[in-house]
Amino acid sequence: MNVSVAWLRALAANLHESPQELANRLAAYGAAVDEIAEIGGGLDGVIVAHVLEARRHPDADRLSLCVVDAGEDSPLQVVCGAPNVKAGAFYPFIPAGGTLPGGVQIRRAKIRGQESNGMLCSARELGLGRDHEGILELHGEYRPGAGFPTSVGLPDTRLVVDVTPNRGDLLSHWGIARELATGGEAALSLPRFPTENEGARAGAEIGFVTGSPRVETGGISITIEDTVGCVRYYGVAIRGVRVTPSPDWLASRLRAVGLRPINNVVDATNYVLHELGQPLHAFDLQKLGPAVVVRRARAGETLVTLDGKAHELTPASLVIADAHRAVALAGVMGGLDTEVGNETVDVLLECALFDPRVTRDTRRAAGLSTDASHRFERGVDPDLMERSVRRAIDLIVALAGGTPASSAPVVDVGIPPVPAITLRPSRVRQVLGEEFEAESIRPLLEPIGFRMRPVADGALSVLVPGHRRLDVTREADLVEEVARRFGYDRFPDELRAFRPSAVPDDPMANLESRLRERFVGLGFLEARTAAFAPEAAGDVVLLLPLSAAESRLRRDLTHGLLRRVETNFNRGARAIRLFEIGTVFAPGGPDGIPREATRLAAVLTGPRSPAHWSDPSPTLDRWDLRGLLDELARVLHLEITPGADSAYAESADSWRVQRGTLASGWGGRVRATAIDAPPWADPVFALELTLELGMATREPQRFEALPAFPAVERDLALLVPGGLHAEAVGLTIRAAAGPLLEDVWPFDVYRGEGVSGGRVSIAFRLRFRAPDRTLVDADVDSAIERVLKRLQEEHRVERRA
Repeated sequence: MNVSVAWLRALAANLHESPQELANRLAAYGAAVDEIAEIGGGLDGVIVAHVLEARRHPDADRLSLCVVDAGEDSPLQVVCGAPNVKAGAFYPFIPAGGTLPGGVQIRRAKIRGQESNGMLCSARELGLGRDHEGILELHGEYRPGAGFPTSVGLPDTRLVVDVTPNRGDLLSHWGIARELATGGEAALSLPRFPTENEGARAGAEIGFVTGSPRVETGGISITIEDTVGCVRYYGVAIRGVRVTPSPDWLASRLRAVGLRPINNVVDATNYVLHELGQPLHAFDLQKLGPAVVVRRARAGETLVTLDGKAHELTPASLVIADAHRAVALAGVMGGLDTEVGNETVDVLLECALFDPRVTRDTRRAAGLSTDASHRFERGVDPDLMERSVRRAIDLIVALAGGTPASSAPVVDVGIPPVPAITLRPSRVRQVLGEEFEAESIRPLLEPIGFRMRPVADGALSVLVPGHRRLDVTREADLVEEVARRFGYDRFPDELRAFRPSAVPDDPMANLESRLRERFVGLGFLEARTAAFAPEAAGDVVLLLPLSAAESRLRRDLTHGLLRRVETNFNRGARAIRLFEIGTVFAPGGPDGIPREATRLAAVLTGPRSPAHWSDPSPTLDRWDLRGLLDELARVLHLEITPGADSAYAESADSWRVQRGTLASGWGGRVRATAIDAPPWADPVFALELTLELGMATREPQRFEALPAFPAVERDLALLVPGGLHAEAVGLTIRAAAGPLLEDVWPFDVYRGEGVSGGRVSIAFRLRFRAPDRTLVDADVDSAIERVLKRLQEEHRVERRA
């Protein structure tokens, strides 16, 4: 939003601060100012000149020889290259010896044999616009030799305000002034127009005839067919206007906010748009006809907008139509066929309230974005509509003459009233931590339009003004307004006592947090890959893909992690440990919405530990991955079995992960065809698991005192049949040894002389301990005998002699 400081001061007489101070206050209220730009600075040497005579240069076809009155004793001769200079008009002029804003000095010179004593200037040369094709003509009566800046209302300062989407009320000078003025809205007033024929009472004399869904009066009929897209529509006929260029006070105001002046009627609607925030549109009434219909576009209907572009409309677009055809995109842009031009005599002034969502759909379908659509999408103030209409009528009559119809139709299908909101000072104190009472809250909110009355228990019943009806809908919004108007910088910054939240954290969030801590502790780095994937790695098709390589939503996390491994390989990295927790997608959800699932994936490759000259580190192997899977299985209550069904894993070096009877994931060595690895790369291992709510359950932690008595350890060398897993042997030992067994683990494997019959010798160490006494040999010997007997019975395992 471009804001003119001079315009703000015209609305609020008590705004005396500098532009920088105004910008600081706006930022404190939540609307940051991105830029402060001086407009018309450095123009002190520019004056107003009256061209007395303009004729063709005798020796150059494209030059004019002008005689100008610059307020000196005698007229000056000036050579000009612009085609639009004419006798009797006023233009900005720099006499010989003066300087342009860019620092270029104007000297007296001979051009094609004719003396030139200065320079008539274009808007671009003065830094007031981009128009460089012609001299900037001034409209109105001026005193030759008068200073140009003061004559046209310069200099000025532009504030470029960053308005958030929820604050559509700040998209006008009235809204900005309401925020800044001492006393708020009560201190604002609309200034009189600096024009001889002010037309100050033209709008006030009009009577509006209201009805629904069709009203006809003053020779104009208005019909709203789409009562969702448009809830209120004013149509005022002004007959007998004379379309001319706008006076310079108005043109300067529009240039100050970045607009290009067009003509007095169109500029009047743009002026009110930026002053009060209500978009308006002027139709050529003779081209439009007396009937106006607000409806959805018909299939195949076309419209050429004011920018000269043709649009094929669809029923998603809301249009303004005459009796036969669409003539404008409602809330977005008018049509070229009904444009107000120099030949226009009668005008229909439109002021409407369009639905934000419908306006957004209309704009998107046309591929347009305008000042009007920007405001309608964020919501305009319905309470300011009539004021805006009357203000625009006054300005059009002041600039272009004409006679408004004595009565004008207004179709109003009904705007739902905004319910009052109860605001409790106790809640404000609780949230903000400051002592706020009703007496201290009222001066903060009432100046910006909120109306309040006390109710029971010291609370306030708050009526929200129309300009905030879409943004402030609950008590929390009012508390935010209190904090904003009080000033965020006024709250103390010391730490105060607080109460932890009574709302527990989400179990899945806790689970993900624990898994992140565990993987980071194991030396992994967390990756964040995009959810988009090529066709080979996704089943859910995107309607508007960014590229062919990102046309689907991913079905797994492993694909993205393997691509990150390839990137690291390309940069010479060998030791890679990455993990990711993210969402994957599959088709077939309810109402056609893809199904989503949260997954954990990890990849690892390279040496087991950092390389050192004293002890070269071995590379990671399948058992490193299996150890990681075992730890995850313990934490997530999973089971692991050999052989995974995965397109990424080698079946011989993989495991299936299950939760009960349901598959939950896999882990294993990545196939060579699944990753583009250089010849020097080590084997790559990966795992991927589906995370479910049931996995978030944590067993209660148990704390036991440290042992008070010593342990007894015994080693057993067992002859185990080939194919029998050591894990199965260990489980049998635990079951048979009894409660005195504290731990058991294998520590040696032997194949060779003395071991035959396809058997292998595995040595287990058993640790026994009693919590209340020191064990004796008899206690341990009896447990060993039970273990050997059970191993013989269940597995044909014998003790090695």
